[in-house]
Amino acid sequence: MPKLTPGKLAGLNAVSNANGVIAAAAMDQRGSLQKSLAKERGAAADAHDLEEFKTLVTSVLTKHASAILLDPEYGLPASKHRNGKGLLLAYEKTGYDAATPGRLPDLLDVWSVRRLKEAGADCIKILLYYSPYEKTHINDLKQAWIERIGDECMYHDIPFFLEFVGYDAEGSDEKSLAYALKKPEIVSGSMAEFGKERYNVDVLKVEVPIEMSYVEGTRSFKGEKAYTRAEALQHFRDAESMTHKPFIYLSAGVSNPVFIETLELAGESGTKFNGVLCGRATWKDGIPIFAKQGPKAFEDWLNTTGVENITNVNNALKAATSWHSKVGL
Repeated sequence: MPKLTPGKLAGLNAVSNANGVIAAAAMDQRGSLQKSLAKERGAAADAHDLEEFKTLVTSVLTKHASAILLDPEYGLPASKHRNGKGLLLAYEKTGYDAATPGRLPDLLDVWSVRRLKEAGADCIKILLYYSPYEKTHINDLKQAWIERIGDECMYHDIPFFLEFVGYDAEGSDEKSLAYALKKPEIVSGSMAEFGKERYNVDVLKVEVPIEMSYVEGTRSFKGEKAYTRAEALQHFRDAESMTHKPFIYLSAGVSNPVFIETLELAGESGTKFNGVLCGRATWKDGIPIFAKQGPKAFEDWLNTTGVENITNVNNALKAATSWHSKVGL
């Protein structure tokens, strides 16, 4: 295992708590947040709305988080209100070009790792839509792209967080039972691929390898079974066995109670995960309040329900372990 360089070590420490666990909040949504705000308000949401929303989330939730993930497009004003906590900045454009097959990624036009670091980033984050079952020529493009970013982060000695989100390469719905059955292999295969040294990824930001609503014997179960509880626990362990790299879970837009139960399952499985980067499970329900009642009402909601949500996540993080041992500290 290669030793962490001083810049990478400093960056990881900056976004972790005293126990070496990453308890970070995520607020880098752009297109999806804009659409949600507009839908709730019944009128367009502009750049100022996004900046204000992100600033409120950051100023309240970073009191209870080890770091915040923001985007440089609308999140830089918010980055000044992070209560001395660590900062991850997103480097990719939001969404993907639906007109081109393969959900190909793209970088922000006027940003580079150098510029993100100058803007105050402790770590660089990239989101990639990825399926091991996608056509080889598409995955080849994505792998080369990640190699370039890994080398750029290495040159600037800053940690590289890679988030991958799975999808069905055949085009079926990611909420379906059919996808739930494929998901463990998609998550495990992606972890195996991007844990390879050639990509120079420092932390994998991963989905849980199951779809909670299909796990029999959980509070989140909706009646259609993809896995028993025992099988689900095994999927967590199988995914973990794919990499020696530190990895953290993303909340993938599920509700706070579902994410908490997910982390409980991860803990029960004995999986050595190293934290979370959790966004919508803490602040999503505040979108209608901001859109309809304004910033002050949203701030009040964040200080009560929002804080309650992130406290739930922090309590569930008792199951997480430090990344130190994975990097030979």
